[in-house]
Amino acid sequence: MNVTIEAARSVLRANDRGGYTVPTARLYPYQWNWDSAFVAMGWITFDEPRAWRELERLLEGQWDDGMVPHIIFHAPADTYFPGPDVWRTAHTIPTSGITQPPVLATAVRRCLDVATDRAGAEARAAAIYPRLLASHRWWAAARDPGGTGLVGMLHPWESGMDNSPAWDVPFARVPPTPTTPIRRKDTGHVGADMRPTDDFYRRVIALIDLYAALGWDPARMWAQTPFKVADVGINAILHRAERDLLALAGRFGTEAERAEIADRLELSRDAIAGLWSWDHGVYLPRDLTTGELIPVATSAGFLPLYAGVAEGTAAALAQTLQRWRMVVPFGVPSTDPNHAGFEPKRYWRGPVWAIVNWMIAQGFDAETEPKAAWGIRDDTASLIRRGGFAEYFDPTTGEGLGGGSFTWTAAVALAWGLLED
Repeated sequence: MNVTIEAARSVLRANDRGGYTVPTARLYPYQWNWDSAFVAMGWITFDEPRAWRELERLLEGQWDDGMVPHIIFHAPADTYFPGPDVWRTAHTIPTSGITQPPVLATAVRRCLDVATDRAGAEARAAAIYPRLLASHRWWAAARDPGGTGLVGMLHPWESGMDNSPAWDVPFARVPPTPTTPIRRKDTGHVGADMRPTDDFYRRVIALIDLYAALGWDPARMWAQTPFKVADVGINAILHRAERDLLALAGRFGTEAERAEIADRLELSRDAIAGLWSWDHGVYLPRDLTTGELIPVATSAGFLPLYAGVAEGTAAALAQTLQRWRMVVPFGVPSTDPNHAGFEPKRYWRGPVWAIVNWMIAQGFDAETEPKAAWGIRDDTASLIRRGGFAEYFDPTTGEGLGGGSFTWTAAVALAWGLLED
């Protein structure tokens, strides 16, 4: 398997569509939000101007209210469903109507910190900073209107971990009765056993139909949705992004903006602490309809480490990881391998994802759990050597699954320094 530095760079170049990078050809023919943030951190290792352009092109899709959509439909394609005709949004460049985990501020800070063209990087980051601030303000206003410190997601795709077993119970409240006909394209590119079920698609499209009928108005969506969850992953990634935004505000912002971000950080830190479960040994999502924690342990439950808010729980999280690794040869599976909903080949119900491993490993390293961090790094490098730059990997066999020549897997391998010449 050719997994050299140059091979990874070639994946990014091959998936470049003119300033933005598709995740992989045909299966995902557009620009995805958190994909591009990770991809920029790969580009910056060998093509600095191209890294900044990736972020700028993503922000071409930002809405006036500050939301950065999860898909930007820069050019027509007929290999993906649902396309812009299903989303029915009003943005000048067609976009989806929902968002994804906000990695963007973290990507901007990293690109700024490692850039060798200091003047160019400062200018690009300074121009992007107000857009980041608007995005974070959108999260606070649209997805935490009560000021609890936890933002909610209104669609499973917003988590990035689309069909996680953690969503099964709250998602069952969504009627599987879309008005839009289902025209799945994904199973024409990837085996159905690796993809979400038809029932899942009926419900996700039903939510899109509901929100389109509400005119994509955040307040109406929040009030009328049957699916509202405080996802650990989103909240941890947002908290980390707020820390990085605060650092950027120290260079490009005002004192009032720095105080605003610091206030959100304090509120978020305390709220995330309330998601901890000693019984599960990880942080759990909260069902905002019932107010109860959802008792399903997933890889997202480790991400408060990455956020820097896992005070007093890092050792317990390392023990949980060790227990999981006694069941599967490769970590970190996206679902607790002891859980009844664990499926090692089906999308976010079991497989390992390199981008999540990178975040978790950073968190363990920061919390002085180097054994756990290096174990995850070694597993990820081994998986890529075995399965190439696959979309995700079977934690029981190491097999590469999903789309091939996958951009963010190659990008993370570059950014993490997993490869050799």
